[in-house]
Amino acid sequence: MSKSDIAYAVVRVGGKQYRVSPGDEIVVDRVPAEVGKHLTLEPLAVCAASGTLILAAEAKAKVKVTVSEHFLGEKIKVFTYKPKSTYKKNRGHRSRLSRLSIDAIETAGKKEKKSGS
Repeated sequence: MSKSDIAYAVVRVGGKQYRVSPGDEIVVDRVPAEVGKHLTLEPLAVCAASGTLILAAEAKAKVKVTVSEHFLGEKIKVFTYKPKSTYKKNRGHRSRLSRLSIDAIETAGKKEKKSGS
C-alpha cells in the first residue's frame, strides 16, 4: 500500500477517536506540545482508496501531525439553583483546546528501488 492509496485513518487523541485525511485540521483536547511541533500518532485503522479497511498494526501506519495553535473553547455557563430558597450559583468553564494539522499518513510498505542504468 503506497501513500496515494490511503484515503483516511482513524486516530485516538485524548480518549476520543477522529477520522482524518491528509490536509485536514482537527480540534482536540490540549496536547502537551508547543505550537509548530511535529507529532506522530498511532492510528487504530487505515482505509485504502478502494474502500478496504486495514488494521493499523498490519499496515504499520503512522499519522504525522503538526500543532497549529492552542486556544480556549467557547465559554459554557452552568447555573444551579434550589427553588423556594435564595440558593443560586453561577459558574463558567472554558476548555483548553489544540488545533492539529494532518500532514501525512504513512505506511511502512516496501520501498521501490530505482535501478541505475
